[in-house]
Amino acid sequence: MSLDPNSPKPVHRSVLLNEVLSWLPPREGAVWVDGTVGAGGHAAALATRVGATGRVIGLDRDPDMLVLAGQATSGLPVSLVQAPYSDLADVLYKMELDAVDGILLDLGLSSDQLAWAERGFSFAVDGPLDMRFDPNASLTAAEVVNTWKEEELANLFFEYGEERYSRRVAKRIVEGRRIVPITTTGRLAEIVRKSIPGKWGPIDPATRVFQALRIRVNDELDHLESILEQLPDLLRPGGRAVIISFHSLEDRRVKVAFRDDPNLKALTRKPVMASAEEMAVNPRARSAKLRVAERCPIQEDPPLPSYSRSKERRDDR
Repeated sequence: MSLDPNSPKPVHRSVLLNEVLSWLPPREGAVWVDGTVGAGGHAAALATRVGATGRVIGLDRDPDMLVLAGQATSGLPVSLVQAPYSDLADVLYKMELDAVDGILLDLGLSSDQLAWAERGFSFAVDGPLDMRFDPNASLTAAEVVNTWKEEELANLFFEYGEERYSRRVAKRIVEGRRIVPITTTGRLAEIVRKSIPGKWGPIDPATRVFQALRIRVNDELDHLESILEQLPDLLRPGGRAVIISFHSLEDRRVKVAFRDDPNLKALTRKPVMASAEEMAVNPRARSAKLRVAERCPIQEDPPLPSYSRSKERRDDR
């Protein structure tokens, strides 16, 4: 898929935008990173606040999202790069930057990507079973569904989708693919729905399985763990990391990293949630959790005790 630069405006709404701006306060000359730039909503808002000497660097793995981001940030001090946020250190090195003042990650999936049936992210519209953020990546959801062993699928759905009926779903998938390969989102969703007993709640039964496949196809948790380890080296002292997650697998990792890294200070004891007003106009915000950490000052080596300094002077004689 290749978007026309004159294509319709994106449908995605930036979640917790006001909260992001309050935790990344305006500062002339600041350099911010939006590691999941998407349609560019957050990046555009940040770019209007850094002044003529500031800069926003936007990363995304999806080239089609970068087209939308380019539209949203046209004329603003924004540099767009196709790369996963876990490669931020390399991106900054090429830009001759040692560190930045703030890093924003809005994890998960864009509403625009869900709306593009040919990308295979959604069970609401039928499309090829793909789910790759980067169209050039090798692994697709179809390959996982049609080649992985039943036990491997069950473990995937349980660990990444937290699906309690993971073994039943995996068994039905293997039975179905023996008849004919499962190549569309519609057929996979139907198999999953028939595997889940009881009445449907407000969440479609296919949601958790699709989440698990998307996470695995794009190695989302690996990328997240990588950037969490790098944060202290990427942020200037006093710089902030703002991360928005949408499920417990992500939020738990962010919480632990912010709490346990001695070079970071967690500024949000509990995650910041969307207001009732925002959830009313943007249902996607209901599950959003925002956490913030600040890079601690770099600790210099403490001075030697007076007796040690005296000994050093005696040794120098």
